[in-house]
Amino acid sequence: MKRTPGFPPQATTPVTRRQFLHRTTALAAGFSVLPAAARAAEPGPKLNLGLIGCGGRGRWIADLFVKHGGYRLAAVSDYFADRTNAAGDQFQVPAAHRYSGLYGYRKMLEQPGLDAVVIESPPFFHPMQAADAVAAGKHVYLAKPVAVDVPGCQRIEASGRQATAKKLAFLVDFQTRAHPDYQEVARRIHAGQIGRLVSLDVGYQCDLYFQGMDDEFRKSKRDAEARVRAWAVDRVLSGDVITEQNIHSLDVATWFTDTAPVRAFGTGGRARPFAGDCWDHFAVIFWFPGDVLASFSSKQVGFGYDDILCRAYGTAGTVDTHYAGKVTLRTRDDAFNGDSRNLYQDGAVRNIATFYESIVKGDFTNPTVAPSVRSNLTTILGRTAAYTGKEVTWDEMLRRAEAWEFPLQELKA
Repeated sequence: MKRTPGFPPQATTPVTRRQFLHRTTALAAGFSVLPAAARAAEPGPKLNLGLIGCGGRGRWIADLFVKHGGYRLAAVSDYFADRTNAAGDQFQVPAAHRYSGLYGYRKMLEQPGLDAVVIESPPFFHPMQAADAVAAGKHVYLAKPVAVDVPGCQRIEASGRQATAKKLAFLVDFQTRAHPDYQEVARRIHAGQIGRLVSLDVGYQCDLYFQGMDDEFRKSKRDAEARVRAWAVDRVLSGDVITEQNIHSLDVATWFTDTAPVRAFGTGGRARPFAGDCWDHFAVIFWFPGDVLASFSSKQVGFGYDDILCRAYGTAGTVDTHYAGKVTLRTRDDAFNGDSRNLYQDGAVRNIATFYESIVKGDFTNPTVAPSVRSNLTTILGRTAAYTGKEVTWDEMLRRAEAWEFPLQELKA
């Protein structure tokens, strides 16, 4: 679902419904009944895997890869040596196969016998790391969001095309698109079961996250290295909350409409005294082709209401979806009742299985890249409209192609 500074969340952070689901799902992995995709792979080749980004989410998903049965964690890399070693110790990776520093992952890509990489680093680094991995002939499993700016999205799109040309798998890990109930309601929307699509309500409402990162950043020198360690409260490294987290609900909106928005108008701001520069609330109106309106709002402040949702209203019915909750469709003639309560883990498990099957069966069509770039650009359109307080069109956003910069020269290579 979201990328957290640690997993499970720190005990000092108030526990929300979604955090509770995250925590209990992880703890129950050893004895709960999981989807068929979670079972160990059928006897087949063991793929040697490298992990780029050894924070809480990185180590959590690496464990799921190992449990799949078709992967061997052969190398780990993170900018910070303490995180690299924590992952190396956890998964018994030899010291010689642990890499740190800004470009340590490039040394990992040169490691003989490495088949694929999992990229779980701060989003700013995704385009560079994915491009380098594809150039090195490695299959890529990439966390969302794929980038923080338009040039980064375009680079990911190019890397996806290059991966297909080189017969490499490239999968972007959105859990909702891997869930059968979400897939079913999307299929029914596209088949016209709720009639002509009229409008959507899209939301990502939660309380305070990343307090631990903010606390540590306040005590730091606030230099480039401190920004990387507290990346989730840094606008450039994370893409801001609308791109880093809210992308989940906006991805579903672009999936249901099966297109990109034409223009957007929005606003937002900061209600919390964070040391970082991210906003904590957004409100955006998106116009999609055919005069389909999407009303989006998000907050990362306060307490109480907590949901990730996308409702689609058609001339003949309604679809109502909630991350780790109910997924339903209603018309006068039919109904669908689904439930995605274990989506956070189950979606990743399914994607891990799909990634393996794509590699061993030679399916390099890489269908997750294009919709992931589309939803990522949608968040950037909404973010740009909110920052400027002006209506911004999709074409204007692409034409400007604003690039976000970070002082990489101040980091250890």
